Amino acid sequence: MGLSVLLSVLRSAVLVLVLTATVIPWALAVLAISVFARGDRVYWACVGWLRLAIAAAKTICGVDYRVHGMENLPSKAERNSAVVLLSKHQSTWETFAYPTLMAHPMAYVFKRELLYVPFFGWAMARMDMIHIDRSKRAEAWARVAAQGKRLAAMGHWVIMFPEGTRIARGRKGDYKTGGTRLAIANGVPVVPIATSSARCWPPRSLLVRPGVVDISIGKPIPSVGREPAELMREVEAWIEAEMHRLDPEAYAPAVGRVERTLA
Repeated sequence: MGLSVLLSVLRSAVLVLVLTATVIPWALAVLAISVFARGDRVYWACVGWLRLAIAAAKTICGVDYRVHGMENLPSKAERNSAVVLLSKHQSTWETFAYPTLMAHPMAYVFKRELLYVPFFGWAMARMDMIHIDRSKRAEAWARVAAQGKRLAAMGHWVIMFPEGTRIARGRKGDYKTGGTRLAIANGVPVVPIATSSARCWPPRSLLVRPGVVDISIGKPIPSVGREPAELMREVEAWIEAEMHRLDPEAYAPAVGRVERTLA
């Protein structure tokens, strides 16, 4: 094991310890707050811990980030600010980072199993988000449609990962149309997002490496009069092209990657 890998392992272990030690009291505080408050107060209380997690990843493991295209998001002052955010999903990192970067309440669509994670899931359950049973597709879509309509009327942003799960660096999953169906049903734009987070924090891994995560936010795409599959193809094309731009090394031919490694 090389020195750099050993350092990454040690730093990752420290990061996990810090996150575990802080999420327990923070979640208990959120549960206490939720007895007396609802909505945005609970949301921002949870975001406080996410800010701590992102700061810890930077301080302990050297994970920094750059955001491109923040001006493409609607401002809080806009009356009709509801959008559906459709993002590439490579890592735990962006699920923690997005709420800390956007000064607007967001609602994730996520699998309900996360609610059973001690402390972390209990706090999530107190937020106004959309949790679904992915084994019951029709029931899951009905819940997304109903909750999404309510949140859109409130001007909230719904965020979904079209590929459905975390995707390895340099790979592409199957883009599902749930996000575009939701946007069309409510007449709100979709905003595509690309992120190179797996460069530092690979999917389903606790090994965090130093580096810079790039986040690119595309321009809103109107959904009125569109078909879900056709709109999702446009979203997919933008995200995948942007991924090649943000992380070209991940998409280079395998021979080229080996040659650069040996050089």
